[in-house]
Amino acid sequence: MNNTVGYTTGVFDLFHIGHLNILKKAKQECDFLIVGVTTDELCQSRKGKKPIIPFEERFEIVRSIRYVDKVVPQETMNKMEAWEELGFQKMFVGDDWKGSEKWNQLEKDFQTVGVEIVYFPYTKHTSSTLLREALEKMEK
Repeated sequence: MNNTVGYTTGVFDLFHIGHLNILKKAKQECDFLIVGVTTDELCQSRKGKKPIIPFEERFEIVRSIRYVDKVVPQETMNKMEAWEELGFQKMFVGDDWKGSEKWNQLEKDFQTVGVEIVYFPYTKHTSSTLLREALEKMEK
């Protein structure tokens, strides 16, 4: 029997229903779901700010979700490197990335090694960015 390994990544800061929906949908598409949780350092270098919830806590939250089979730290944005290490057949990502230059290239790269990218609808009404902004307004 050939078990399908799936992979998705995220910061998972201020965990909300959009995060849960992606993990639930991803698990429906594979037998074994691996989730990369972005480290504080990678988040700082990419977005110029650290998440509100520390890495260890975000890691534990994601690890505790029943749809998730394995959690790994995401220390780099290089998805091919992640594939070499984890050997997944499906990569799950929000459809807000679909059609971007980066993901079009990744689709081509992954095609050569038999990985399918599955895009899920982005949860527009809830995002960690919106939650962070609301918290910052409350502090003022």
